[in-house]
Amino acid sequence: MNQEFESSKAPEPVGLYPHARKVGDLLFLSGVGPRERGTKKIPGVELNEDGSIASYDIEAQCHSVFRNIKYILEDSGSSWDKIIDVTVFLTNMKDDFKIYNKIYAEYFKDNRPCRTTVEINCLPTPIAIELKVIATV
Repeated sequence: MNQEFESSKAPEPVGLYPHARKVGDLLFLSGVGPRERGTKKIPGVELNEDGSIASYDIEAQCHSVFRNIKYILEDSGSSWDKIIDVTVFLTNMKDDFKIYNKIYAEYFKDNRPCRTTVEINCLPTPIAIELKVIATV
C-alpha cells in the first residue's frame, strides 16, 4: 500500500511533493519548516526588502515546525508518539543548536526517536530549521 497525504493545517508544499506518504506501516514526511498555511509569514523571521533574512528567532521557528509536524501526522493517521526517526537541518549550528536542542527535549521527553542533526548552507525558503520525520501508523 502506497498512499499520499496532504494536511489541511500545515503549510502548502513549496514544490511538487505530498506532506506525507504511507508505505506499509511507515509514514514518511517531506521536509517540514516553520511556515504557516495560507500566508507567506514565517514565525520569528524578519525579512529585508530584497527577501533576505534580516533577523530570526530560532525558538519561534522550532515551535512552529513541531506544530506543523503534529498537524501532518494527525491528518495522516499517525501521532507524535509514533515518530521513530528525525533528521534535523539547521542553517546555523553554532548559534542555534543549544536552543533547538532544549526545545526538542521538551517535545520529545516521552518519545525518544532516533535523531540526526546536520548543518546546511540554506533552505528553499528563508528559514533556519527543517525536519524530516519517519513515523509508524
